[in-house]
Amino acid sequence: MRHTVRLHGVIVGHSELENVEPEVGRAWGAFRPGLGYELVQPVFRLFSQAVPRDGEQRDSDLLERYYKARDALRLELQDEQGRTIQATAIHIADYSEEDGDSPICLDVLINDRHYWDARHGITDSEASEPKP
Repeated sequence: MRHTVRLHGVIVGHSELENVEPEVGRAWGAFRPGLGYELVQPVFRLFSQAVPRDGEQRDSDLLERYYKARDALRLELQDEQGRTIQATAIHIADYSEEDGDSPICLDVLINDRHYWDARHGITDSEASEPKP
C-alpha cells in the first residue's frame, strides 16, 4: 500500500511502509523522496548528525533541535485514497551523505485504529461487532 508524506499539501515522498509492529503502532519502510523533500531534508539531516550510525556519541542539543524542528513541520501521512492517517511521529532517516548506498527510510508511529484495522483486512462493521 502506497503512503504519501505531505508538507502543507506538497508531496515530500512515498513509502510502502512494508514493515509493521502493530502492537506498538509502528510502520516503516524504504522512502522515495518527492520534489518537496528538499524542503524538509535539512531537518532530517539534523537527526543524522545528532545520532551518527558509526557509534559516536549522540549530540543531545542537536537532537533536541531536531525534535522541535520536526514537530514544527506538521507533516501528514496519507493512504492511497488521499485520506489522512493519524500519526504521532513521522521520521525520515536520511544517512545518504554519510553512506550513499544507505536507503532513506520512513518510520511512522500510527495511532489510527482504522488504519490498523484496514491493514489487517478488518472492515468497519467487523471492528464494531461485539467480541464473544
